[in-house]
Amino acid sequence: MKNLLDFKKDINKCSKCGLCQSVCPLYKETGNDCAVSRGKFVMLDGVLKGDLKLNSTINKYLDLCLKCGKCTEFCPSGIDVCKIFETAKYEYAEKNILSKIIFFLQSKFIFGTFINFFKLITKPFRKKYPKKIQPTLKVIYFKGCINNLCPKTDIFLKKLFANSNVQIIEKDFDCCGMPFLSSGNLKRFEEVKKHNLKLIDCEFDYILTDCASCESTLKKYINAKFINLGELIAKENIKFDFPKPIKVTFHKPCHLENDNFFEQIIKNCTNVEYVKMNDYDSCCGFGGEFAIKNRKLSLLISAKKAQNIINTNADYVITTCPGCILGILQGLKQYNSKIHVKGLTDFLSKAENIHKN
Repeated sequence: MKNLLDFKKDINKCSKCGLCQSVCPLYKETGNDCAVSRGKFVMLDGVLKGDLKLNSTINKYLDLCLKCGKCTEFCPSGIDVCKIFETAKYEYAEKNILSKIIFFLQSKFIFGTFINFFKLITKPFRKKYPKKIQPTLKVIYFKGCINNLCPKTDIFLKKLFANSNVQIIEKDFDCCGMPFLSSGNLKRFEEVKKHNLKLIDCEFDYILTDCASCESTLKKYINAKFINLGELIAKENIKFDFPKPIKVTFHKPCHLENDNFFEQIIKNCTNVEYVKMNDYDSCCGFGGEFAIKNRKLSLLISAKKAQNIINTNADYVITTCPGCILGILQGLKQYNSKIHVKGLTDFLSKAENIHKN
């Protein structure tokens, strides 16, 4: 595990070009240079030189980040911005009592027991996926924490692929690690990483996910082909018949690399009209713990997203990230909007008839 000093060259590689300003959702709202990577790099460079201390003020600015990854994606110097911030947060947390309490709550003893408890009580509602004699596609399904708490997606997957040649392989995965990276809990992240890697021990074609954030995090340490549930549904050319006309719009999560599947799925839905919202791929403002630590900013960004949704006059807004659902809900609530917010699988499960041609 690296320390902040190991990233000295990367921090100094920042040319202060300001391209991160053009893509950062927070800079657009605050105009504060400390909200973007180049401003944070100036502070961290001061820490490495001994001019500044890695104190609560700098940590506050490290928390002023939605972890959307846009600065990393657009950085012309190719700096892994998030990795540097995660390391800085870890070094701060090692000397901070409150952070140590949070890390304890995230431990396998507390966090892991909580997830396992829900796995146990929801087990009667989850049916095992049948083994296929000659499957044409084998996928390892990474459920993620939300689906371990709620069996709805399991039920829908069985319904979707019961009569197909897709074989779904279940493994007892831990959390993807995203919450631990966000808080700087790198030791816990390494723990789940080690556990999850051990379970990739069979023949398969893809790792199947239905959460954009989970997939993005898993790709940091699992070298395999990934397919999200939307892509698999589109690939299998599954049709969905809805009894009444419905108008939908789509929010693209920051961590979703490709959303081409969505329009293809909607074309296979009878009585469903898609209206693309303005800035459909802009951040929802949630960002996990960001919504707690920077509540006012989170609500402000969510409200802008909500306004774009409302302007479509859609009946449903659909997304592929549980965190984004919460972000959109907190935005729509500010307008007392009645628009339904659904994950893709939750929405498709409402179809009257599901079939393949």
